[in-house]
Amino acid sequence: MAAEPPQQQQRCRIEDDAEAGGAYRLQKFRLYETRSNFYMIGRDKNRTFWRVLKIDRSEPSELNMLEDPTTYTEQECCDLLNRIHEGNVASGGLKFVTACYGIIGFIKFLGPFYMLIITKRRKIGDICGHAIYSISKSNMIPIPNSQVQTNMAFSKSENRYKKLLCVVDLTKDFFFSYSYDVMRSLQKNLCDQESGQSLYDTMFVWNEYLTRGIRNNLKNTLWTVALVHGFFHQEKLSFLGKQFWFTLIARRSRHYAGTRYLKRGVNEKGRVANDVETEQIVIEDVPEGCPVQISSIVQNRGSIPLFWSQETSRLNLKPDITLLNRDPNYEATKLHFENLVKRYGNPIIILNLIKTYEKKPRERILRAEFANAIRCINKTLPAENRLRFLHWDLHKHFRSISANVLELLTKVAVYTVDLTGIFYCQVSSISRIEGSMISSYFGNSDSSDCSSLNFSNNGDDADSLETEISSSSSCSKLKLPLFQKGVLRTNCIDCLDRTNVAQYAYGLVALGRQLHSMGYMESENIELHDPLADDLMRIYETMGDTLALQYGGSAAHNKIFSERRGQWKAATQSQEFLRTLQRYYSNAYIDAEKQDAINVFLGYFQPQQGKPALWELDSDHHHSVGRHSAKNTEETPRSFIRRSLSDGNILLETNTPIATKSLVQNQPLSEIAEGTRKGLSESTFKISTCESDLSDERCTTSVEPTQLFKDVKEDDCPESDYICLDKHGDECNCSNFLDVDRLSSSGNSFDEDLYERSSISGLLQDNDNGQNSASTLSGSKSSFGRKEKKHARNHTDRGKASGEYSDDFIRWVNDGEMLSL
Repeated sequence: MAAEPPQQQQRCRIEDDAEAGGAYRLQKFRLYETRSNFYMIGRDKNRTFWRVLKIDRSEPSELNMLEDPTTYTEQECCDLLNRIHEGNVASGGLKFVTACYGIIGFIKFLGPFYMLIITKRRKIGDICGHAIYSISKSNMIPIPNSQVQTNMAFSKSENRYKKLLCVVDLTKDFFFSYSYDVMRSLQKNLCDQESGQSLYDTMFVWNEYLTRGIRNNLKNTLWTVALVHGFFHQEKLSFLGKQFWFTLIARRSRHYAGTRYLKRGVNEKGRVANDVETEQIVIEDVPEGCPVQISSIVQNRGSIPLFWSQETSRLNLKPDITLLNRDPNYEATKLHFENLVKRYGNPIIILNLIKTYEKKPRERILRAEFANAIRCINKTLPAENRLRFLHWDLHKHFRSISANVLELLTKVAVYTVDLTGIFYCQVSSISRIEGSMISSYFGNSDSSDCSSLNFSNNGDDADSLETEISSSSSCSKLKLPLFQKGVLRTNCIDCLDRTNVAQYAYGLVALGRQLHSMGYMESENIELHDPLADDLMRIYETMGDTLALQYGGSAAHNKIFSERRGQWKAATQSQEFLRTLQRYYSNAYIDAEKQDAINVFLGYFQPQQGKPALWELDSDHHHSVGRHSAKNTEETPRSFIRRSLSDGNILLETNTPIATKSLVQNQPLSEIAEGTRKGLSESTFKISTCESDLSDERCTTSVEPTQLFKDVKEDDCPESDYICLDKHGDECNCSNFLDVDRLSSSGNSFDEDLYERSSISGLLQDNDNGQNSASTLSGSKSSFGRKEKKHARNHTDRGKASGEYSDDFIRWVNDGEMLSL
């Protein structure tokens, strides 16, 4: 049998790779139209191959498309377009519409389908040789031609839905890449060969719903781009004269997405509001073709995973917090942490920054209930997999004269980075890295397939890989890789202002580890007064402002950063006041429409003729409203005050794709002409649930806020960070808890406006065989209040009897000394 010519061999290789979602990806497109069809012509970056997609325009309310399976050369594609034009001369021929850079998706309101495309893009960064882009301009094009469109296409409701969709500004904070899976962390991309359609199902792809129809129809993702919403920043930084590329990425989850007061807490699927993954990437600046070192670390923020809400109010700047008695066994909370373990592995470290001391109980209600939830979950877990829960009232310590918040947070960050580690890898070249970089350590051996190892879920796999690399590597100059195992999850009430400060402190400590692993510095620590720390603070402050605008409606409150820069206090107060007003105005007057737009964009509300319009509903929590709903919902006028009930699906969450159908079996378009010719007519780890036969040792039951402290005195419960109430209202010690506030108190009395002088100290305790896991504990004398000392001794007596506290901690309580990190 004669061998295929080289051109044909390359064409077959490209087609096979395209079907698998490989390196041959379409990046530039041209859209043409005839009266009966759209023709999308796509080519790769290097002008190696051309593909053709045909979209039918003769149906008023259906979406029909056909992908030509043939891979064309540039000349062959031009010849095909000429034949299409000749076959349609009588009806106006083939006309050029626009150049574009990818399909965002397809959407239908009440009338026709619309195609959303990117018409202008802007390069904003580069990761391992893969370009990252933002959208500069987009366009929404109706699919049917004007002759077949119905009156519904021009109705007031249709136009209102179109305007509503435009509220989601695609030119702000959306980014994508053709060749790099920017919806996943660097570690996952380098160690996991997953590609294609499954990536669109991840929680960070915001146009998953919009692309569902075309992806299911064509069985590939050649024509679409996966949009990530959040924050992307890249710039070149230097340390001691050595330069490196620094990238900060924030990925906002599309699950339970929305605005500040309309999305709070958790839903029944374990999805939390304002769920954002932050990744910090450092890449060595070296000439192309040289070995390069890369490193990354991931952290997470998200709303407190309980069922709670706040009402939007024009009269109250700080609405009351309502804790809902809906999940006595914390099933939704368990699901949330199961998902975190599946994504990042163990340990899960929770840094809770909400207030402990308030004149009127608000945040501390959630604080006590959150502690109960963690206690419940930890009862069902083995000691090595228990959640690590850290309480620290950032607001109190910021207002303390003697406390340096950033210094205290960096000490907590050192502890957490020690637990999770960082990702580090050295590769032979960055000129073009495809697939798994880790496989470069194994050359062409059979062991090069690391796709079966899930490093984020299983630390043992990563350890075994390090051992295997050590024994198998043929390049002695390559350093052994390091892997992150586990994640830090930070929250305050909004997960915006205080959370961003804590994430900066964590990022600063992590950056020191990253640069140390690359050989940029001998020490692992970057001092807060170092110019590099100022650069990092500036970038994190920008990220905080961006995320706060998305969720809260204003830039973040950056009092701590402003104070660190030495900004004039009066200027800071004026800036904070203006941002408070801006956030209030947005929450009260703008967020309702913004939430509606998000629900439509994500497909959680699908308009349907004969059903209430979205703006006629009094809430965005109507499960029965949608294209596939089984029954009607009564039309009710939308009231101004709308509450986020944290109760599951937003409006409609369905796996049913947008309806599409192919006209005929896929055939090369060159064999089918138009007009005078025949026409083309989506870890195995699981946290166990609380058993029903646990009797008195069962999980606590959440109660209404008015009943939470019903039988507990003000001095006993609200001021203690260790407080966890069992079902009888008794205090109990929670395993794997760190009470930073309790251990840093100086004994001075205070209320909400007068805080004690304190410095962070604490016992970072790991209940593995009852041993203290902190690497260093040094004693320093400090006054210790009688009430606090008595309260701590009560816990110590119980802890000593059960073997949960170390001798160092018992000695600290008895002697009144402070253990510093």
